[in-house]
Amino acid sequence: MRSENTPFVGGPLDGRVLPVLVGPTGNPPLWYEVPVPAEGGGPHTVHAYRRVIAGQTRRLGLPRGWKYEYAPEGRQRRRLNWPWSKPKRTA
Repeated sequence: MRSENTPFVGGPLDGRVLPVLVGPTGNPPLWYEVPVPAEGGGPHTVHAYRRVIAGQTRRLGLPRGWKYEYAPEGRQRRRLNWPWSKPKRTA
């Protein structure tokens, strides 16, 4: 598998550059989660990072690379919205 050195901004990994596995399209995943074990055997904390564009080419505006920015609110979950699905009922 291929990996790409990706910088991290903010949070506990601020300033580090880690190798991140890339997918079949050559892009790293949209979200990167780092589990941190708690002291005393409690539940671990998960820090989430969102992928953003690190830079763009001048002429075409294509992404030159990626970086991860810390998301203190955590990972945003999306629900698939199919066109044939019925809207959720509110009670």
